[in-house]
Amino acid sequence: MDVEILARIQFAFTVAFHYIYPPLSIGIGLIMVIFEGLYLKTGKKEYEILTRFWLKIFAITFGIGVATGIIMEFEFGTNWSVYSKYVGDIFGSALAAEGLFAFGLESTFLGILIFGWNRVSPKVHFISTIGVFLGSMFSAVWIVVANSWQQTPAGYHIVGEGLNARAEVTDFWAMVFNPSSVDRIIHVWQGAFLAGAFMILSVHAYYLLKGRYVEISKKAFKIALSVATIISLTQLVSGHSSADGVAVNQPAKLAAMEGHYEQSAAADLYLFGWVDQASKTVTGIGIPGGLSFLVHQDFNKPIAGLNAFPEDEIPTQVNAVFQFYHIMISIGMFFIGLTLYASYLWWRGKLFDKKWLLKIFAFSVLLPQIANQAGWFAAEMGRQPWVVYGHLKTSQAFSQEVSANQILFSLILFFVVYAILFLLFLYSLNKKIKHGPYDESENPNEFLKYT
Repeated sequence: MDVEILARIQFAFTVAFHYIYPPLSIGIGLIMVIFEGLYLKTGKKEYEILTRFWLKIFAITFGIGVATGIIMEFEFGTNWSVYSKYVGDIFGSALAAEGLFAFGLESTFLGILIFGWNRVSPKVHFISTIGVFLGSMFSAVWIVVANSWQQTPAGYHIVGEGLNARAEVTDFWAMVFNPSSVDRIIHVWQGAFLAGAFMILSVHAYYLLKGRYVEISKKAFKIALSVATIISLTQLVSGHSSADGVAVNQPAKLAAMEGHYEQSAAADLYLFGWVDQASKTVTGIGIPGGLSFLVHQDFNKPIAGLNAFPEDEIPTQVNAVFQFYHIMISIGMFFIGLTLYASYLWWRGKLFDKKWLLKIFAFSVLLPQIANQAGWFAAEMGRQPWVVYGHLKTSQAFSQEVSANQILFSLILFFVVYAILFLLFLYSLNKKIKHGPYDESENPNEFLKYT
């Protein structure tokens, strides 16, 4: 493999592995705020127990998320030096803002959150929980802003030429609120909320199936289900808004997402299919004119297809973009059906009577992770061949001094280290889950006085 492909694989691997953890931290953080808020409002001990239990899992997730995220900053300098020079002013502003507004907030309150239960008042501890949660959300904001600028650059001008060219910020807030950032931030937050909610649903569904911590698990399950139902529905809205933005700002990406090749014709909306890039056709089941309707509210309105763009300015892996995009959409629609059905059973008073449904929820913890990863792969592969859309191609952005062997060696090393971290995460997570929210072995009836 050449240097460019290896550098892309390495960064894709490290960022995809890292992105397992921040969504869990944000999502679990939201529900921790709800648990602790209910504890302060009602005084019921079970909500404090749930907060303490999920705080332990939050701390594990947060710690490994920080450890796995640091390496990416070094990759910018080692493997993507031309890119780093080009976007340094933009990324420097966004990452400085992250350090000031997000990391500062998290680090201020994290110690109180973890160690302050018996040292500060319940209200101060609740404020620290909110502070850490908001810090994790703000961290996502600035990372997404930086990435969104690559998709839809704004608030800048170019200084220099050739390898010395670089983008300079001319309007900080125009850079922050570039055409895609708000839609993408909301969509990322919602994906994170679902990751955390389904983690909590999974663990407490497991307890209910095993007949352990039944009463406290029913309470936690209902709260997480409420969050998952609301977010599943609202994510459909933000996803549609984001796709509308792609139609305006990145039409080649939209065409790749639906495998639409015709230069100017009504575009179908595929439920699933397969793109044959050689023949430039899609085999699958779709709604004729469906994409045209979603974009223009007209089934017959033409949409620019991939044939309307130069061959060297469209994604090289159209089928991959198509598949990743449809995986994300399919999982999102499954979430809507699953949570609405579970909510209907809750309304009927039969939520916990369906063992098969609890089993689905127990295994569903993987689905938000798959959807989040697939969405990012669709977004990033759909942007190709540009690393900064319309300005800097990926083939021009990597470091000229780094050899393929050096990148391959570091990729193998990262894989080994990250595999160890992942096994450590699974071991710690499994240990906390098996122990449970409170110690049954000391007194199995201890919890009865709280319910």
